[in-house]
Amino acid sequence: MGRFSLPETKPAGLDSPATAKLIKVMARTQVRLFRATNGRIGSKWRIGAGFRRPVQTLLLNHVGRKSGTAFTTPLLYLHDGDALIVVASQGGLPKNPQWFPNLMAAPETTVEVRGRGVVPVRARVADAEERARLWPRLVDLYADFAKYAAWTDREIPVVILEPR
Repeated sequence: MGRFSLPETKPAGLDSPATAKLIKVMARTQVRLFRATNGRIGSKWRIGAGFRRPVQTLLLNHVGRKSGTAFTTPLLYLHDGDALIVVASQGGLPKNPQWFPNLMAAPETTVEVRGRGVVPVRARVADAEERARLWPRLVDLYADFAKYAAWTDREIPVVILEPR
């Protein structure tokens, strides 16, 4: 294992409440920096496989399906034609991230992309054929997605954000 790579097995404590709280604090900080600098800071993911090969991030705006509260989540993304592809990996944890069911409940939303501003999109889960085509490209984009898939029993959803 390299200095900045993830272990092959899921690290102990990854699903602890302290880790979840730290992830939320880091995400809020990234959103603030992204917005304050128009994406100059916060638009690249430089952790894990992204350390040596940074990955573009977008800000996904979504509404809590129960609370009605507006949330923004930074996510890695892949271009596929006009669509943007995101992954509900949550670091290989057993459950999907909260943004995923929120987005499925209200799929018409917006994303914020450096250089493009706010983009209206409609979200949908990739079908089996699309997922089979996109997953290798996603792993090439960010190799840790393969580790996350190995760490969980769930199929990690691939979400297509189509411009509207």
